[in-house]
Amino acid sequence: MPVIQHGPRGPQRIALTFDADLTASMRRRLQAGTVKSYYNDQLIAELRALRVPATLFLTGLWMEQYPDRTRELAKDPLFELGTHTYDHRAFTKHCYTLGTVPRAEMLTDVRRAVVQLDRLVPNATRWFRFPGGCYDGTALHELAPAGLTAVGLDVPGADGFAKSPDPIVKQVLSNARDGSIVVLHMHGGDNAPYTDEAIGPIVRGLRARGYELVTVTELMRGR
Repeated sequence: MPVIQHGPRGPQRIALTFDADLTASMRRRLQAGTVKSYYNDQLIAELRALRVPATLFLTGLWMEQYPDRTRELAKDPLFELGTHTYDHRAFTKHCYTLGTVPRAEMLTDVRRAVVQLDRLVPNATRWFRFPGGCYDGTALHELAPAGLTAVGLDVPGADGFAKSPDPIVKQVLSNARDGSIVVLHMHGGDNAPYTDEAIGPIVRGLRARGYELVTVTELMRGR
């Protein structure tokens, strides 16, 4: 499986990307009513109001929970959709507190999410993101038959479990550069509660510096 971490360093272009995580434990909290939703509609509304293209990486569980939202996002020309595994387990050991997909199940797990996206979205991309950004040679070998390209990052947005929007904004604006791929999260809830408040200052700050915001596909066309 090929992997990209950033785009060309010459043009002033940056790709904002957003992961829609949904794990088995997150789904249980949703079903119990502990969390109202793992779809941050205010974030999507902000991206639309600011006319920000973005690449969204969806887990299979998230698509199962929000099929209508998936179709709605796919129809919006601002967005392109990729996959983020089925249930957000890791593909290496000791990747944060995520569980681990056994080697024998890696390809099946990833293909399950791809099939799900294809059912909901015509002409979906073949972009893919590893949970936690964790992978090794074994994972890349096992997933090669899936025909996907892994999209990494060079700017983590630090919005997971953030206590306010300020450190998210500072993290992105301090580290973004030509060709950067920024990763943030679009599920909100108790896992990423301040991304929607941070996105406006991030977008305005990057644009004030002359950056054009693009999808991953648009970013990589410069190669």
